[in-house]
Amino acid sequence: MNKDELKGNWTQFKGNVRKQWGKLTDDDLAEVKGDRDILVGKIQERYGIAKEEAEKQVDSMKD
Repeated sequence: MNKDELKGNWTQFKGNVRKQWGKLTDDDLAEVKGDRDILVGKIQERYGIAKEEAEKQVDSMKD
């Protein structure tokens, strides 16, 4: 998923993000606001994974 897709459809994708990464808080999601880079950072922080892995997971996210 690219930056434009995530940003443009954030409200719709937020539910999928919650399902896939349950450790992200409502505050995390409010901060992300559809910004892919912030989402990747939050996933790294909460799950303790490398940036490349977090990016791979975000890129594979389906709507």
